[in-house]
Amino acid sequence: MDKQEFKEKFRIFLNTLENKLCENAEWKIKGFIDSDKSIFSLSNDTKLISKILEIHIFPFIAEFAKTNCFDIILPTHQNYYPDLSFVSQKDSTIKFALDLKTTYRNEKNPHLCNGFTLGSHGEYFRNRNSNKNIQFPYKEYLGHFCLGVIYDRVFIDELQRYELQDLNTIQSVIKNLTLFFVEKYKIASDSSGSGNTANIGSIKNIDDIVNERGVFAELGENIFDDYWINYGQINITDSKGNVKKITKLSEYLAYRGKSGREMGDKI
Repeated sequence: MDKQEFKEKFRIFLNTLENKLCENAEWKIKGFIDSDKSIFSLSNDTKLISKILEIHIFPFIAEFAKTNCFDIILPTHQNYYPDLSFVSQKDSTIKFALDLKTTYRNEKNPHLCNGFTLGSHGEYFRNRNSNKNIQFPYKEYLGHFCLGVIYDRVFIDELQRYELQDLNTIQSVIKNLTLFFVEKYKIASDSSGSGNTANIGSIKNIDDIVNERGVFAELGENIFDDYWINYGQINITDSKGNVKKITKLSEYLAYRGKSGREMGDKI
């Protein structure tokens, strides 16, 4: 199975996933239940929501993998890339990387999301044979994908407790989920992700994310790779004579002296 076939099959699967996660636009997960059958509200904490979404989605991904004759390899360490490695049962050289990404819509600008990171541009990205912080060397993956969920946050009383018979009345902490499955380079920006400058940042326009219209989408994956391998590594002189490192795509393309289309098959 090549990258395009994997992408097409996963997108068919994606069309069925939303109904498994949501009912009437609300997330089906309502809270935590204890052995006394009391239900406790979820927190609005984004890290908690992200983790529970991953747990909710994973069994369905496992079904997809089984149907298409893939094994799923989980990372052996918490900070390893990617979240899931798909390895073909028929040919172990066929591997695909999948990261799970969740974020929320901007309440003031709902066409935008909060953004997310797309993995490191450090050692394993620069050295495609490296095993540092990656499950398999980067070059062994035939494609690098993101399965993402963008949602509306719902602010609720986090101290509320419910009984089992109240289940259908409990307000979910997220709603209006938008799911997407895209190639990583096609939703990348030319800026580092927040919090960790060694991470690649995403674009934030939701429609552009869903339709793979990032700044590298037309330029190609070779340009994406070369830009991020050299991000902050190349010195240039600006119009005022100051030496600075390249951290913008426009600077990079000017430095290379060619358009992205010209370079696409040459890097």
